[in-house]
Amino acid sequence: MIDMSVFSQQFLDKLRQKIDIIEVISPYINLKRAGSSYKAICPFHSEKTPSFMINSGDDHYHCFGCNAHGDAIAFLMNHLKLTFMESVEVLAEKFAVSLEYVDKKALIGPDLSLLRDALNQTSDFFHFHLLHTDEGHLALHYLYRRGIDLEFIRLFKIGFASKNEQLQLDFFKFKKFDKEILLNSSLINQSDNGRCWPFFSNRITFPVLDNSSNVIGFSARKIDEETFGGKYINTRETPIFKKSKILFGLNYSRSRIAKERKAIIVEGQIDALRLIQEGFNFTVASQGTAFGSDHINQLKKLGVVNVYIAFDGDNAGTEASVKVGQLFQSDGIEVSHVLLPEGSDPDLILRKEGPEHFLKYMDNSIDHISMMIRFFSKKFDVDIKTPAGKNRLSKEIATKIYEWSSQLMIHEGLKSLAELLEVPESMIEGEPKKFTPLTTIKLSVNGNQVLEIDLMRWIILVGNEQPQLMDIIFKNLNSEDFIDESCRLMYSEALKIKNELKKLDFLTLARELEEDKQYILNAILDKKVNIDKANNGVITVVQKILERNWMLKSESIKTKIHDGKCSESEILNLAKEFDNIKKNKPEVVIK
Repeated sequence: MIDMSVFSQQFLDKLRQKIDIIEVISPYINLKRAGSSYKAICPFHSEKTPSFMINSGDDHYHCFGCNAHGDAIAFLMNHLKLTFMESVEVLAEKFAVSLEYVDKKALIGPDLSLLRDALNQTSDFFHFHLLHTDEGHLALHYLYRRGIDLEFIRLFKIGFASKNEQLQLDFFKFKKFDKEILLNSSLINQSDNGRCWPFFSNRITFPVLDNSSNVIGFSARKIDEETFGGKYINTRETPIFKKSKILFGLNYSRSRIAKERKAIIVEGQIDALRLIQEGFNFTVASQGTAFGSDHINQLKKLGVVNVYIAFDGDNAGTEASVKVGQLFQSDGIEVSHVLLPEGSDPDLILRKEGPEHFLKYMDNSIDHISMMIRFFSKKFDVDIKTPAGKNRLSKEIATKIYEWSSQLMIHEGLKSLAELLEVPESMIEGEPKKFTPLTTIKLSVNGNQVLEIDLMRWIILVGNEQPQLMDIIFKNLNSEDFIDESCRLMYSEALKIKNELKKLDFLTLARELEEDKQYILNAILDKKVNIDKANNGVITVVQKILERNWMLKSESIKTKIHDGKCSESEILNLAKEFDNIKKNKPEVVIK
């Protein structure tokens, strides 16, 4: 949806009068009174002496160390990485000011506020049905048997979607929810002949909340085998529910994660909620999908530098823990693996042994390299004490270490691996160097060039053999999408060749480059890639270029907002444009 509405001036004036910047900022940093002012260690740069200041009665903060300056909205956007809209909504809720909008143009797509309203009211309905109906009490006893008590149920507003389809449909009718809203919020299904029925039926519901504690979807568990579908099902993709981007529990944990720059990662929703209930309110889980780069980026934006991975204590949990840990380590985030007993999970540990015992498991967690040694020695059935075992493990794990993005972490990782295997570090370093051809490229080209060089490499390698991949590239990118002049020239030539139905070749693409630009050709040729993975490689690099340009456009608008040259109305329009861009992250068009 492209939201063309803006907040009313009356609402903004009312909110501005209510905001107490001390109250907004104090949960996230340690503000201390100093005379008529407040001081703190600045959250935006590293320092030992407090230089972050707020004068009493003022509505702005200022750092005399890094020159960070802004109001409450700026703080939420910069420190918690919220969008402008999210920041306003958080403040409106915190200071009990009702949101008011003024429509400038007709809305395009569903009104997201109507979707949230339908989901919030349906969540209340599910919760009431669980607690106050005979059918709900059957589900309630099921939860009791699973160790989920009434306090837990009320705290997290767990509910039950009735088996009676008509009951739900009557509720939607009573609330006068539009059918399109119900479809767009994934509360109903519709057949080709127009028949509608509830999306969730005979299932316990766990609401998924956004940063403002609005319901944006559900995860739902069946309580008997007669119910159609998997054990868990989730709200389908909607304008406000994107599974690959949702961290379950983040609404409860965001503040502490941002403050302490650490997070616990678990597999299931109940594990996450149980940990949050027991005081570990820096816990998140993925939402019905594998942990991916979007999830990691959300945590990186909150400043996370260390994660504890607490997956189930079985073989599947261990393997998943290694895979997810590698993703975090590759992105420069330090990983600690929490080793739980066989057959247990965080929920069971907390219920049987209590939070203090789970904390001991955290205290005894192991680093990612130690976890890989445990995992791969068991997987390959090798003895870590034998020369053959050390040889096999060093090669396997060194390969993984060289996938990391930080050269410092690679160096320290290899050093740690050598110490754990009790071999000289030089014997670890020798063989794996063949896995790092990118290191030479990154010394001579910048980040923008790396992406665009990767794309040109794929064009050269598969441009003639796999025309369907070229179609994807040319459908998503044009010459203006390129920052590096050399790559832009080569891409323009590739487009010209395609339009003339000629064969792509390296010399033709390179002929437009002047001599001082031809060093880029070495970078294209130096890296060896697996042609069998061309499909994934092409889509990935196109997506990264689209996202990069999307981010650059966002930052350009953000700079204009903060340069002090715009009027308040211009800032609001720019902030609106910024928010619209942030909400419409580009996706590769495949067909």
